[in-house]
Amino acid sequence: MTVRLDQKTLKEIKKWKDWQFKLSFMHRTLELAKRGKTSPNPMVGAVLVKDGIIIGEGFHSFAGGPHAEVVAFSKAGKKAKGADLYVNLEPCCHQGRTPPCTDAIIKSGVSRVFVGMKDPNKLVNGKGIRRLKAAGIKVSVGILKEECEKLNEGFVKVMKTGLPFVTMKTAISLDGKIATRTGNSQWISGTQARNFVHELRNQNSAILIGTNTILKDNPQLTCRLKKKEGRHPTRIILDRGNKIPLKAKVFSNSKKQQVIYVAGSKLSLKRKKSLVEKNIEIINGKTNKSGFDLKHLMKLLVKKDITSVLIEGGGEINNSALKAGIVDKIYIFISPILIGGKQAPGLIGGVGVSKIAKALSLKNMKVTKMGEDLMVEAIPCLAE
Repeated sequence: MTVRLDQKTLKEIKKWKDWQFKLSFMHRTLELAKRGKTSPNPMVGAVLVKDGIIIGEGFHSFAGGPHAEVVAFSKAGKKAKGADLYVNLEPCCHQGRTPPCTDAIIKSGVSRVFVGMKDPNKLVNGKGIRRLKAAGIKVSVGILKEECEKLNEGFVKVMKTGLPFVTMKTAISLDGKIATRTGNSQWISGTQARNFVHELRNQNSAILIGTNTILKDNPQLTCRLKKKEGRHPTRIILDRGNKIPLKAKVFSNSKKQQVIYVAGSKLSLKRKKSLVEKNIEIINGKTNKSGFDLKHLMKLLVKKDITSVLIEGGGEINNSALKAGIVDKIYIFISPILIGGKQAPGLIGGVGVSKIAKALSLKNMKVTKMGEDLMVEAIPCLAE
């Protein structure tokens, strides 16, 4: 039996197939973009397509290096004329460390450009798109927009607010404890959860940790991935009492993995000299009633090209960060164990709220099984 479709249906099928092709090419663009280690720049991929076939592709590898579009054009050569270009971020139209990508696009002779999202950078923000359109190039914006924004959430946050994207990570027992009454916490979460944390470290510019966690656990705060080489994020150490031993693991290999020491007001000249000799950068932290002023610290970190921060502290730092309103995302790993004890610390320190109505609400909550643990991902309602 032969089924004949009317012209309207055939057009809808063709339109649907065309859309699926566009989605697949933008997915490829995002895959390429993820390969770059570009902070403080955004991660960008580019794919050139002609007659349904990829003729050139590339990604921005590092800050100051060639942009994704330029790499793709170098591979496609003269074939780029009349092709479609897919990029996850609006092409730049200003002179930075490299020339404007819009000039290279116009020169290439491509006929259409598909852009995942506009660039929130005020130097671009729609100007690149308008420049391409003025040159007679058809531009479509918004394919996989949410995925594109998520990929560069740190860059987007910095451009819009002047603050880095902050993620808070913690592991708890089923009864909400982050350690025993003696301070022991290794390991509450299982192997899969700990591997995921190393992925988080690889994705962030810096890790922030406080005095108590270092004194109790003496962590290295390195990025250890099994299947690939990870990026060791900058280690940010909060030490208001200036009492962390200089032999602590977080101070090791400071030439290979940067350390920023946020000191209290009574930092001795002797200790300062020892830190400087270890190639450790010192910041004199601004304080308030509850400790360091974390919002002020975040502004300082952005000036050092740190666009994303992973907080791996204890209950007190978690409390301070949430009260300061700097947290954009929370990961909580819940292990199927019970620790118990009134003296065992919980997820959030401080005095807590007096009424349930004042409790911090979370939104967009996702729960994922990770080995024997549950991973809860959520966004604090303060971070809007």
